[in-house]
Amino acid sequence: MSIKTVQGVQSEKSSLRRGRAPFRLKPIATVVAGMALLASGPLYAADPTIADLQAQIAQLKQIIANQNAALGNSPAKDGADANKDKSSDKDAARKDAASQEDVKKLDEVTVSGQSPLAPLQDVPLSESIVSGQELAQTGSASIASITQRMANVDWNVGNQRTASLSIRGIGKIGQTEAQDPSVGISVDGVPYAYNPLVSAFDFVDVDNASAIRGPQGTAGGKNTSVGVVNVTTNRPSFTPSADYSLTFGQENTFIGKLAAGGPVINDLLAWRGTFVVDRGDGNMTNLYNDNTTYTNTDRLSGRVQFLLTPSSTFNARLEVDSQPTAGESWNGATIYTPTPTHYANGAVNPLTTDASTRLARSWFTNESNYSYANSYLYGGGQNAVNNNAGQPLYTSSHGSSLELNWDIGKHTLTSLTAYKDYYFNAVNDEGTPFDINPNSGGFQNRYRQISQELKIANKPGGFVDYQAGVYLLKDSNNDAYTKSYGSDAGAWFANPTQYTALSATSAGQLLMQNALNRLSMYSTTPSGVQDIENRSEALYGSADWHLADKFTFTTGLRETFEQRTNVGGTFITDNGFGSLLNPVSVPITGGGSVQTGGFATTGKGALAAGNSAAQLAEADAVALQYFGVKPTGTAGAAYNSLTAAQQQQVAYAQAIRKTQIGNLFPTTTAKLRENHLPTILLSPQYKFNDNYTSYVSFQYNQKAGIAQFVNDVPNIVQPEKTAAYEWGLKVNLPEQKLNFNVDIFTMNILDYQQQVQVYDAYTTANNNNGQLYYDNVTGNASRVRANGVEIDAFYKGIPNTTLRFAGAYNNAYYVSYTNAGQAAENVNLSNPLADDTGKQLAGNAKITFNLGGDYRVPVWGGKLFHTSWNTGFVSRYNSDVALSQYAWVPAHSVTDWSIGLSNVKQTFDVSLITKNLFNNSTPQTITWNSYTPAVQRWLGLQFSGKL
Repeated sequence: MSIKTVQGVQSEKSSLRRGRAPFRLKPIATVVAGMALLASGPLYAADPTIADLQAQIAQLKQIIANQNAALGNSPAKDGADANKDKSSDKDAARKDAASQEDVKKLDEVTVSGQSPLAPLQDVPLSESIVSGQELAQTGSASIASITQRMANVDWNVGNQRTASLSIRGIGKIGQTEAQDPSVGISVDGVPYAYNPLVSAFDFVDVDNASAIRGPQGTAGGKNTSVGVVNVTTNRPSFTPSADYSLTFGQENTFIGKLAAGGPVINDLLAWRGTFVVDRGDGNMTNLYNDNTTYTNTDRLSGRVQFLLTPSSTFNARLEVDSQPTAGESWNGATIYTPTPTHYANGAVNPLTTDASTRLARSWFTNESNYSYANSYLYGGGQNAVNNNAGQPLYTSSHGSSLELNWDIGKHTLTSLTAYKDYYFNAVNDEGTPFDINPNSGGFQNRYRQISQELKIANKPGGFVDYQAGVYLLKDSNNDAYTKSYGSDAGAWFANPTQYTALSATSAGQLLMQNALNRLSMYSTTPSGVQDIENRSEALYGSADWHLADKFTFTTGLRETFEQRTNVGGTFITDNGFGSLLNPVSVPITGGGSVQTGGFATTGKGALAAGNSAAQLAEADAVALQYFGVKPTGTAGAAYNSLTAAQQQQVAYAQAIRKTQIGNLFPTTTAKLRENHLPTILLSPQYKFNDNYTSYVSFQYNQKAGIAQFVNDVPNIVQPEKTAAYEWGLKVNLPEQKLNFNVDIFTMNILDYQQQVQVYDAYTTANNNNGQLYYDNVTGNASRVRANGVEIDAFYKGIPNTTLRFAGAYNNAYYVSYTNAGQAAENVNLSNPLADDTGKQLAGNAKITFNLGGDYRVPVWGGKLFHTSWNTGFVSRYNSDVALSQYAWVPAHSVTDWSIGLSNVKQTFDVSLITKNLFNNSTPQTITWNSYTPAVQRWLGLQFSGKL
């Protein structure tokens, strides 16, 4: 957290705006006021998405440490500044750093997200911030651990592709590949348009992270509907430094980190590099192969930055990052429980497709070492999984960015060009050791984005401080969903009637086996393959109108133009052993069909009229292969000679195959043209005095619509429209060493994008039984509302101690939602649509808070004892998008703790780190017949220091 003790800056800035120089300024206030007025200066102009001047921040930390040592502040890492005397100042800074490296204190919080170098008390929006030092002390490097310390911000459970960020309960449920996230993520000023880019990444060498709540976009970057999380890493410096940490922990964990940098060419070129290796076993074992663990970690990543300062009016920063491909097993980390035997209305659940029914079949009970009761349920009594085909989730990511800053007189100009890619490949299993779905049920994604932003800002201090810019983004996602089947799949997917008939004879068993064996396809979820292309072009601007000494009116406007195209299709890639059992064709909605090459039979298996000579030859081949009847000179005669029972077996095998093949369709295009998305910010702010500031705000944004498919029919999802109203009070009491910020908010969302029931024209036409069919896909829920209170507070009134609190009461619910899907306990109802109006939003916990503390005290002459802890509390929430009564996750809390000893200069530190100290066992998600277990307690020993 960037923290400074600053007194009287606002009144002095007001005097400067009126053209009067203050009579006297304290040394620190003089520096801060001057830097605030020159925040758009030549070396570190505002980032395209977060108006923060990193070099000035770092320089201020050093100055504050030197001039305010009474508060115990320590110098931070030195940042490069081409405006200072680079010889004398650097020498002095190095001497100070050698003697004063101590503990950072929390005084005035500065944030990245508003322009320019604005203290948190002057930001007219709800915002949380956490320091990189605090994260490092508890070994917190994931996006989940970062957002855990922010009020009303959550990283929601999922795998590396489906996990999501939410703010104020919005955005809980993982989105589709074609959908924008509700909460944006920006790293070093580069907005990420795809949440998985940070899901499997370690954030180290972090300067600070912040979250701004409510619709965003008028300050630049990518527009977002409910907020943005910004992560800012430490920048290159002309002062040499090297920091390291080595962590050894339970489950064979090893984490090594190195952050180093310094001058390449004095006063011209500096560098900084960060390198991380993070490996460890998971806390769940696969009983089928005990060398495989689930929820493991396997990450290697690096980031290198170069800073070029050829003149006092221009600088450039190049950043390159890479995370090579590695695998982590997360999908399938599921504990199964018995499926309820009755539905909610009391009707008996026949359990026709339940694992208890399928695993009771002789096909599977012949494996005497495996059973439903003793092996499938409750993780085999060992909190374990047992599958033969599940593979790790393989991910990788690479990126680069180039930031250019110019001083052009009364303005600064900033250009930020960036590239980022992401690879994801999942191979899943159905959860048993049988050969049912090998190499199946997984997405393969290749995501790429390239962005360009150009921003101009005036040098602040007059009647109006303003910025404006252009933001361009192009991103693409090529993904495929694979579904394949093994030799046990036919026996698994057959209905009871089909299984009884086919298992009765050896020929029927072979038919059942070959019906699906080695069949592989790109299958509909919502399309087998998708080639998604999105283009975004935006013009934006914002201004702070200083209408009086104590009154500022912030305005912002943005217009975003979106074009979205999705080219999709579904097809068979390998017919496997059962090509002769294919259906003749698969119909396409609106007419036509996809030919699959089989022969036509009646429901009882007799040859239907209209088969060609080639099709009749296929029928005879079936008669020969499965029943030993040789073809005659008459096409179809061999098949016609089969008994009625044998023909019925063929029909059942064909039906099993046809059901699993489902819908096939050729390449089809869904297109969303010229989405015009406005973003608005209106926020008056009144500063009662240096200690109290109040504001109200109105924020509005539209999240882009979606181009997708429902089976073979293009389906366009409407833009999501968010209007947020907020009142806030920000309190800064240096004498009491207290910062306290509170806001009351309400957000109204129209056409909320989430999983809903959408009319399925394909299934309705294909079944042709007078019944309307629906499918669970992303669509629009009519109206959602979230309202509540958010609090962020810091207190330093206890000697050697810092306390932090971030909490919220959040009531997010459906105002109108009549197209919901039925929960599992209600799927027996004739109406597939549920009315969830008035119900609490899926994943939304009404009460959340985070309480953390840090205690540091010198001991034993030259040593420093320190301990830190963080407790996160979450009230109960429903983890199912269909709001099943079985899916309520109870209220729970998780505490992380560290204790350690270092020398005062922090050149060496040893710490014991504990995650989930009290071993909370509350499941992360629950369904009516399974749950995802909690991550168990973990202990590690960390050695860190400066080289």
